[in-house]
Amino acid sequence: MFEQPERPSKEWTTMTSQSLERGLRILTEFTENGPVLGIADLARAVGLNRSTTHRYVATLAGLGFLQQDPDTRKYSLGPRVVDLGFAAISSMEITGVAAAHLQTLSDETGCAASMAVLDGADIVYVERRRSRRPSGLAVDLNLHVGSRLPAYCTSMGKVLLAYRDPAALRPLLDRMDLARRGPRTITVREQLVSALSQVRQSGLAVNDEELAPGLRSLAAPIRDRSGQVVAAINVAVHLTTWGASLESIVDRLSAPLLRTAADISHQLGFRSNS
Repeated sequence: MFEQPERPSKEWTTMTSQSLERGLRILTEFTENGPVLGIADLARAVGLNRSTTHRYVATLAGLGFLQQDPDTRKYSLGPRVVDLGFAAISSMEITGVAAAHLQTLSDETGCAASMAVLDGADIVYVERRRSRRPSGLAVDLNLHVGSRLPAYCTSMGKVLLAYRDPAALRPLLDRMDLARRGPRTITVREQLVSALSQVRQSGLAVNDEELAPGLRSLAAPIRDRSGQVVAAINVAVHLTTWGASLESIVDRLSAPLLRTAADISHQLGFRSNS
């Protein structure tokens, strides 16, 4: 007869779970406290001594989840984290639903079309399509799936913030440094709150050179079957390729943008009562 394998002791299981928890806490510090951190920074953040922290960091680095700069001796997230992130993004139902719709929107308008979700005070791009038209209005900001931008100065970010519950929105605003990124960046909290209220009323966010000089974009919300806003989509143009007034850009792009947002939301199961 084969001997039954011994079950792990409760003490061993608890120790292993604690090690996993500490390792994950170290990884999350890079999204909350900066992309590059040293052992001392991580030790303070997770409440461990330096030698213990170093052991966890060395293990994570050996597995490819962290990488060390040989000059500064500090650490950043490694390629294994990026792989996991892309795997998570690609497995999301919403991106599979939205991809074809965004390509159609981009081809119809000639503009880059994107989708993003909210992650803390940032947006993360989960889908991005460029127009296949020869005369497409290219906007090259080196953005791609996985790119992060501050929510407060982007059209998709304003949509996602606007539909947050007020109790959840306040701590997000508290964490934001409303630094000037473009000539029209909103840097006063009260003005941002007012702008978010307008977005919620109209269902459309306009970004007029708030992120970068010359960049304009329009964004609309994506809702799931429960009616919750789970993502935003936008179209972006640059003054160097389309120097029309903001009003004419909104007039031309808002209808196809809102129609695309409604189509994606409908496919996700959302049914409007209106």
